[in-house]
Amino acid sequence: MPLDKGLAPAKINLALHVTGVRAGGYHLLDSIVAFAGVGDQLTALPASELSLEVTGPFSRGVPADETNSVLRAARMLQEARGVAQGAKLKLTKTLPHAAGIGSGSSDAAATLRLLSQIWGVENFAPNDPEVLELGADVPVCLHAPHPARMRGIGEVLEPLPALPACGLVLVNPGVEVPTGRVFDKLERSDNAGMDELPEALDYPGFVEWLGAQRNDLQAPAEAIAPEIARALKRLRAMPGVDLALMSGSGATCIGLTRDMGRARQVARAIQLSEMGWWVAPAPLLS
Repeated sequence: MPLDKGLAPAKINLALHVTGVRAGGYHLLDSIVAFAGVGDQLTALPASELSLEVTGPFSRGVPADETNSVLRAARMLQEARGVAQGAKLKLTKTLPHAAGIGSGSSDAAATLRLLSQIWGVENFAPNDPEVLELGADVPVCLHAPHPARMRGIGEVLEPLPALPACGLVLVNPGVEVPTGRVFDKLERSDNAGMDELPEALDYPGFVEWLGAQRNDLQAPAEAIAPEIARALKRLRAMPGVDLALMSGSGATCIGLTRDMGRARQVARAIQLSEMGWWVAPAPLLS
């Protein structure tokens, strides 16, 4: 499925194993990363200078200056490609912050996709060193909508074949979980990597394989935000949810369903009972 260049899709860590620590304190990961068909939206108009406007339900507290990943990515591409033109950028934030779904990194990747088209220049490749400077998750977000196995500190990417089509229910219980605090609470960093993903899995086989993997950040994230355990319990109790897991460092939890019809039913039921939660049904992109 082609990706709308202005869409910054939610990044989903379907499994996340912490396998070591590199010099400088950077944790080594082994993760299956996929993308959901819901995300922030970026638009751009030609202009003489670079500027950014931030709107949307999760715009509060999001900077519109050079500390925003959108402007940082735009400036990096502009300087690397010698672009004299600017752009008037507008970011509509529909994904929650500090939620384990890589919204800032996906915003940066969407900026690079969109501006490379508008300016008529070559985009960065996911393995270009400039991309990693923008954030550990930006390389894999440049790979969207295709799933990938992500290792190292985010710079080692292995493309994966298309994953089985299914529905997702994204649930965030209204809490922010700073990634740094989660890693600080991690008891051990020398965990085993993931099992190899078998080829040509159907949906039941994929759910079974995922159920045997881990998110090593789940326990420390739950210690910081017990609401995560409640969200997972809520998802697991819903008819139609075949597997529930936490994405990234939390607090967003993901329910896998066989199709989008079931995903929408589950999302409606949770929205009605948990009015303070962010809930979004979405297809798994592949």
